[in-house]
Amino acid sequence: MKKRAFTECVEIVGSACKQYDGVKNYISTGAVDVDYIVSDEIERFEFENRPSRANLEVNKGDIIFAKMQGTKKTLLIDDALSQNIYSTGFCAVRPKDDVLTDRCLYHLVTSEMFLSQKDKNCSGATQKAITNAGLEKIFIRVPDYHLQERIADELDKLAVIISKRKNQLIKLDELINARFVEMFGDPVNNEKKWSTKALEDACRSIVDCPHSTPNYTSENTGFMCIRTSIVKKNRIMWDDIEFIPEEEYKQRTQRKKPEKGDVVYTREGAILGIAAIIDRDCNVALGQRSMLVSPDDKICTSEFLSVAMNFDSFLNNALKGMSGSASPHINVGDIKTFKMIMPPVKQQEEFSTFVKQIEKSKNIVGQALEETQVLFNSLMQEYFG
Repeated sequence: MKKRAFTECVEIVGSACKQYDGVKNYISTGAVDVDYIVSDEIERFEFENRPSRANLEVNKGDIIFAKMQGTKKTLLIDDALSQNIYSTGFCAVRPKDDVLTDRCLYHLVTSEMFLSQKDKNCSGATQKAITNAGLEKIFIRVPDYHLQERIADELDKLAVIISKRKNQLIKLDELINARFVEMFGDPVNNEKKWSTKALEDACRSIVDCPHSTPNYTSENTGFMCIRTSIVKKNRIMWDDIEFIPEEEYKQRTQRKKPEKGDVVYTREGAILGIAAIIDRDCNVALGQRSMLVSPDDKICTSEFLSVAMNFDSFLNNALKGMSGSASPHINVGDIKTFKMIMPPVKQQEEFSTFVKQIEKSKNIVGQALEETQVLFNSLMQEYFG
């Protein structure tokens, strides 16, 4: 398997948008999440009213990928997708006959080998992106043509399994939210007329994290530190944890050492208004742009609080008065006085038991997902690395 210049193996295709009647779906780069289009992000425009970036037409069999540095957004165009107009933030390519199949090319441009070279050769003063000249500097490993359909079949099957398992996790999360609504309704709108409490009256403490960027260690040694990037709804991505030195840990835990059952809540930046439970006993500190909420288990359970704080209504009310701010943020003082429903703790504990059962199912699915992802990554490395 030899290396070849990427531009020797593909044609750069796509054309400017031609006049059309009525409206068409416009797919921006922001509307694509890795390998699928988010339906809520689709916009519709008449020809005359479309944004200037809505100026790329593609055909069945083309492959488009986001030009921007640090992005992985790729689509293999079929009949239905060919009817859309796309952002010029995408690059459109087509495999050359007898060199690459379209499905093999699709997997190739999602490989780490391709993406790392794409990022390395991006240019631009502000938003760096790959240009045609940058594409000429990318070299790829091209499998034997007669093997490419088998390779694509293997990777497609694993990709389908990965997608199904990710959807399982989404459905399990939706089940938790549905159970919450069934039992308690909306935590802020309170259509079931529960009694309410200010959060400071339902918690042992609510503290802000230090407002400085942690001094992370270069090796996976020291004390764990939770960055906001690993805080997902109701879950902390412990496998992606980073580490800080002992002195940094002591400084960052002066106000409150995080404990099992505490809730981390992101309060500023791109990842805003996400709550997750610290679900293990460990020495850990908070990074930046988050707060630590310690529920009083005689009044409020961790599972009830975390799910409630992840409702849109909770975030919307927490952000009241922040419109127009260049950097939306949530103040700890506002969270302390924030009022939300507080049903009897016995009913909260019933909900917590349900959540813990679902979490066991999520762990099983998550483990299977991780194993499949490892196999997929291994094959990608074998074929394209």
